[in-house]
Amino acid sequence: MVNDKMVNGIVYKSTDKICDLMAHEEDAIQIISRFGLEMGVGEQTIAQVCESHGVHTPTFLAVVNYKVCKQRPQPADIDIPTLQCYLKNAHTYFLDFRLPRLRRSLIEAIIPADPTTKIPGLILRCYDEFVDEIRTHIEHENEGLFEEHAHDDQRITDKLTEIKNLIIKYYPLGVESQKTALLNEESTVTYQLISVMSDLWHTEHDFADHCAIEDDILRPALVKKKDRYAERGKTAALKDSSEELTEREKDVLIQIVKGLSYKEIANVLHISTHTVISHRKHITRKLNIHSSAGLTIYAIVNHLVDLNTLE
Repeated sequence: MVNDKMVNGIVYKSTDKICDLMAHEEDAIQIISRFGLEMGVGEQTIAQVCESHGVHTPTFLAVVNYKVCKQRPQPADIDIPTLQCYLKNAHTYFLDFRLPRLRRSLIEAIIPADPTTKIPGLILRCYDEFVDEIRTHIEHENEGLFEEHAHDDQRITDKLTEIKNLIIKYYPLGVESQKTALLNEESTVTYQLISVMSDLWHTEHDFADHCAIEDDILRPALVKKKDRYAERGKTAALKDSSEELTEREKDVLIQIVKGLSYKEIANVLHISTHTVISHRKHITRKLNIHSSAGLTIYAIVNHLVDLNTLE
């Protein structure tokens, strides 16, 4: 069934009631839990609930509308720490709840098969290999290595699809279990298998959506952030060049970088200590660099000192 919001191009806004969102969207309760929000919201709007919990409202809406109708947000609208918190909460959900629970359900569903076949055990081994790989993937993501391991996403999703297909194509129900299923419509084995297949399907789509949020929302926001820093660096460079240091200020800077005290600099340059202090203030103001380490970097980059001469 196609979502009406997708057909009509309707998206949720900050002024919409969050109870309506939770009542009409299948994934909404999952989303709010990963943002650290709770139920019992009364008639509050999305903005009111987000603000009361310290959640960046545009980022919350970006995830909601992406899940509902695949609307990609503008990277500038995303608060990266808020989105990373959402993704890490999703990681905790997968590792601590969804995947262990799915394994227990898988054991209950497939072990009653014909004991003479090894296929159920092999299916379980495939599942454990999948869990090990997704655990490694999530650990890398939590360390902030999203871009380096972006290629893992599809492979991991494909492995979960493979487990589902192995059960569909090769899982042997067993002769006795087949008779039981035919004679008893409420066969526990049959219902357990139906339930675990449904869980596999939902886990597959949940993880695929999770990876898509990383690819389509987080990574563009990270790129935008890098671009902003690069632009700020260019602006700072232009500002530096518009108000260059005088020759005397460069002389003072060189001595500062060498580690001399104000009094020692005054003796070397044959000026008063007060003048040295005044030059230091002018240097700091022009370069907008306050630390000695920062001044050292500036001096090295601008070839005022030789790196090999510094202690």
